[in-house]
Amino acid sequence: MADTTVIRSSFLHFLQDPSQVNNIFDAYQYLEDGLLVIENGHIKTLTAFDAQTAQQYSSIIDKRGKLIIPGFIDTHTHYAQTQMIAAYGEQLLTWLNSYTFPTEEQFSDIDHARKISQFFIHQLLKNGTTSALVFGTVHPQSVDALFETALAKNMRLIAGKVMMDRNAPAELLDTPESSYQDSKNLIEKWHNKGRLQYAITPRFAPTSTPAQLQLAGKLKAQYPDVYVHTHLSENKDEIAWVKSLFPEREGYFDVYDHYGLTGKKSIFAHAIHLTDKEWDSFQQTDSVIAFCPTSNLFLGSGLFDLTTADSKKVRVGLGTDVGAGTSFSPLQTLNEAYKVMQLQGQKLSPFKGLYMATLGGATSLSIDDKVGNFIPGKEADFVVLDWAATDLQQLRFSYSNGIEDKLFALIMLGDDRNIFETFVAGKSVYQRDTLNLR
Repeated sequence: MADTTVIRSSFLHFLQDPSQVNNIFDAYQYLEDGLLVIENGHIKTLTAFDAQTAQQYSSIIDKRGKLIIPGFIDTHTHYAQTQMIAAYGEQLLTWLNSYTFPTEEQFSDIDHARKISQFFIHQLLKNGTTSALVFGTVHPQSVDALFETALAKNMRLIAGKVMMDRNAPAELLDTPESSYQDSKNLIEKWHNKGRLQYAITPRFAPTSTPAQLQLAGKLKAQYPDVYVHTHLSENKDEIAWVKSLFPEREGYFDVYDHYGLTGKKSIFAHAIHLTDKEWDSFQQTDSVIAFCPTSNLFLGSGLFDLTTADSKKVRVGLGTDVGAGTSFSPLQTLNEAYKVMQLQGQKLSPFKGLYMATLGGATSLSIDDKVGNFIPGKEADFVVLDWAATDLQQLRFSYSNGIEDKLFALIMLGDDRNIFETFVAGKSVYQRDTLNLR
């Protein structure tokens, strides 16, 4: 017997990238009064509400007055850095040594990893994020703990063990051989278990020897279905460091490309300071960028060039990058993304922003056949948004003109208080107005 849920509300989802269409109305569908039918955790239909059609359903959940959109997709974050979010006063390389590495050492303790995993997953759901690409730490048990927690929620999550065999504290170093074997074991254990997938995860080129990167490339060749997840061109000092460590390579991106770590399922966080040749290489290899505005501003790293990415048709997803990023909220992250664009004399429309946070994120992670919008057959991951969760939002909403203006105000003023409810595979997993304890 089919497990059916029917919800009446307003709905918004995207069908194409708004920056790649001539007519913006081809990019999205907005139903002021719609009916969503979910069957066995998947989308069956989304249609305009029709009273006669609705009579066939014995029970309809009424969410009128709210806006339902696909679940947010975070294309780059670090769960182990949750406890050190908002650590003061440094740029990337000193920030890693001062805050990040000492924090990550604690994840050798499986109980600590489980505690932070549970907090982290709850924060994702509380902020409307239903899928994420996540860094673990160098410890295999950090990934076990995270996947255990995500599996219990039936989340679509991608994660991996950090590979790091130099330029970090001894307590956090593995070896080329141990990182290869640990990663291989984790792939065999977790990849495609439930809705989980694995990412080969060298931290960034400076913390991996050529021998380790070679074995990372070997893993990718052995398991072509898994992801690669790392950092690229975040900070100018970092880029100079990479050049000194890999003088034989043409540039930072070429280090990864040389070792077979680029491609359709390779996601590079930041990519702020790219050369023209590197932009072309992204296009040619079909590699992906995670745009992390709150982190880029917090660490003073620079301003990401989304316009060039769009012109090159390079896939870009949105990343919170906690804990250099300062919020779990994709709405707050889009708020900062808008400002990053403004500082470059460019605009980010609310349609393009919400596309990046939903279908664009799914496309970036090559899971758009499974999630990202309300096309029939896709998994029913979605979020129920409260248009106005504060007095200021209510005032602004009452003076809003049209859907675009309402969405823009929601992005600029919204945060976790606007997440009324979160659904994963058709099941409610977070409700704002109930005691939803971890």
